[in-house]
Amino acid sequence: MDVTFNIEELIKKFENSCHRVQKKTFTKNEVITSYIKKRNQFCILVSGNADLVRYDLNGNRTIVEHFSTNDVFGEVFYNITTNNELLVEAREKCEVLIYSYHDIHTKCRNNCKFHQELAEDLPELILSKVTHLNMRIELLTKRSTRDKLIGYFTMLSTRNLNKTFSLPFSLTDLADYLSVDRSAMMRELKLLKEEGFIQKSGNKITLLYK
Repeated sequence: MDVTFNIEELIKKFENSCHRVQKKTFTKNEVITSYIKKRNQFCILVSGNADLVRYDLNGNRTIVEHFSTNDVFGEVFYNITTNNELLVEAREKCEVLIYSYHDIHTKCRNNCKFHQELAEDLPELILSKVTHLNMRIELLTKRSTRDKLIGYFTMLSTRNLNKTFSLPFSLTDLADYLSVDRSAMMRELKLLKEEGFIQKSGNKITLLYK
């Protein structure tokens, strides 16, 4: 998550400054939280990887967002506008700090300073979220499966400052994240390799194009 303040310092304050903050551990595939229940939770992923997943009325699954260490999530960042179920699922063992609130700007009875600091940092956190979601929208608006794959690989390369990077998803999850048919995606991956655009070894991708 790209923010100008020190997210690790925020985590320390978040964990140690308020008795209402809970630290919980979740196992792989366990549901961390559900947005549809309106629990009013602000969460920080201390370790691990997780996905915000939507299931529609037909049971179809879409990965809306991917979260890695130090990312924040919760209803404060996501206004529910559908009846589709939204779940944050652990992709591996995860440690999460969870703060349940009635009003994010209201201090608790102990009058701890953390709430004021959180309110001050919230606009920057939301700006980071908006930037990330804009990149996601740009990715999803690409017309072809190939364009989505190349766009996503370029984004990961830029984020990691390296032409070689690891995919945070299985290929099935990658298809869900890009909202494409898995079989069509596998064909495009094969073509990208054969045409010299990428090298692929397991979940590692190396970009060969400039």
